[in-house]
Amino acid sequence: MKEGSKYQPLLEYLRGSNQSEVNLTFSEIEALIQDMLPDSARTKRAWWSNRSKGALQASAWMEAGYRVEDVDLDGQRVTFRKPTTKPQVQRVGDTILWNAELIKALRRHMGLTQAEFAQRLGVYQQTVSQWENGAYEPTLATSKYLTLIAQQAGFEY
Repeated sequence: MKEGSKYQPLLEYLRGSNQSEVNLTFSEIEALIQDMLPDSARTKRAWWSNRSKGALQASAWMEAGYRVEDVDLDGQRVTFRKPTTKPQVQRVGDTILWNAELIKALRRHMGLTQAEFAQRLGVYQQTVSQWENGAYEPTLATSKYLTLIAQQAGFEY
């Protein structure tokens, strides 16, 4: 997130929280950012999406290690939650064997859709879907590439 972003105070607030779950009203968020939320935040669930690509607000909570778990548009409340479970990691020597759960966790950590993740890896979206559904697992060479991508993205496993 760029320094001076409108949502920087939300990022700092969440980073400073020791809670695994943070519930805030829209008014509390507006007080933090010292500005009004856009109308779309009050009327569209999509505004609260955990896709950080191009969405400054999502970058704020995702960089702080949170995901939006629930949005109550009528009650004007949002629940942020830190992911609590780490996926199982299996290794053969120094090579990580990437399974469905681990691949999905990496993709979500990066804030990408399956299509965007596939494009980044140079594979088809259907391939990512099949990996995430456990239909088949990546080759050893692809597993090494996924490990490199994970390291670049700061993904801890």
